[in-house]
Amino acid sequence: MTTETKETIHLAQISDFSSTHIPLPSSKSESNRVLIIDALTEGKNHLSNLAEARDTQTMISLLEKNPPVFDVLDAGTTMRFLTAYAAITNQNKVLTGTPRMCERPIGILVDALRTVGAEIHYLGVEGYPPMAIHGLSEQKSDKVKIRGDVSSQYISAMLMIAPLLPNGLELELEGKVGSRSYIEMTLDSMSQFGINYEWKDNKISVTHQAYQPTTFAVESDWSGAGYWFSLLACADSGELFLSGLKENSLQGDSAVVEIMGQLGIKSTFKDGGVLLEKQPVKGLKHWDFTHCPDLAQTIAVTCAILGQNATFTGLESLKIKETDRIYALQQELAKFNADLKEIEPEVYQVIPSVTMPAEVKIHTYDDHRMAMAFMPLITKTRVSIEDPSVVDKSYPSFWKHCQLAGISIVSQS
Repeated sequence: MTTETKETIHLAQISDFSSTHIPLPSSKSESNRVLIIDALTEGKNHLSNLAEARDTQTMISLLEKNPPVFDVLDAGTTMRFLTAYAAITNQNKVLTGTPRMCERPIGILVDALRTVGAEIHYLGVEGYPPMAIHGLSEQKSDKVKIRGDVSSQYISAMLMIAPLLPNGLELELEGKVGSRSYIEMTLDSMSQFGINYEWKDNKISVTHQAYQPTTFAVESDWSGAGYWFSLLACADSGELFLSGLKENSLQGDSAVVEIMGQLGIKSTFKDGGVLLEKQPVKGLKHWDFTHCPDLAQTIAVTCAILGQNATFTGLESLKIKETDRIYALQQELAKFNADLKEIEPEVYQVIPSVTMPAEVKIHTYDDHRMAMAFMPLITKTRVSIEDPSVVDKSYPSFWKHCQLAGISIVSQS
């Protein structure tokens, strides 16, 4: 068995950031939702500012070319959304992806689609891709129960096809609901295309109705913004301006403003974006990431650097992401003498670093967020990051933007 040698990027240490404008990428979460809605309205909308992220570009390509096999690569939202899309549009499709994608569960969504009448069967391991879809010729039920604590993407996938079901759909969310803001983003996106819905207690009801063509501009990405908040929080001095962000955003990761307010960042919305300025660290004691799990890696690294013994909850979904993010964080934090320790079931504590090595080499585990979350270490030491192109999944211009901020890419090997 041969081990592929991947490129490594080497970054110089820097801890002062003079006023820099970062042109943030568009939100892939928002982009992927409106692309599915656009496809369900036969492309009659005017969409602008779609994300450059590989996940979104994969979605665009598959919808345009409509091949017999939807190979989503490593794109989770693309897999889940296209599964529901293929079913409601009565297509015969095989859905597959990378080996890791085929290890990420999809059984909850498939069971929900089967309940309403979709014909789907697995081509390998039960409950996981690849799978074959043979349409949805007749609606068998208009009521579906679905767990709310595993992945909001399953719920969003069902909601977006709900208006096209002849009898509509009542979705009952069972148990704790995670990533609620992403469900709200889906419903708001649907409403902007003319769909009415009702969310009462744990039930979301969508009647049979038609999407209405409209004009839609995608907002910049709050998940991507988090890395810049972290960089400035860990720096000695400076300020950054992040363009394209709205103060009243539907993206759950806009919670980074409140979190980083406790970690030394003042946020001022102005001129079509947000200005970040240094201020004294108040201290972060606890944060529940149930509704913003994609911020967890960023905040864990920030706390480890800033000496914050914060406790985290709501990390359950991290184990089924691009990698087991809990394990990956623990391995890489240890490289600068920090840790993320489970102190009781599903409660984790950051153990901050007390001594910093002269250089840290970060393994990225085929996970874009590992590469970007550990970049702020450059404020304390030299950093090498393996497989830097992994950022293409969500933020292809990330390293270019690092150079805009004055970060020197010493070498690539």
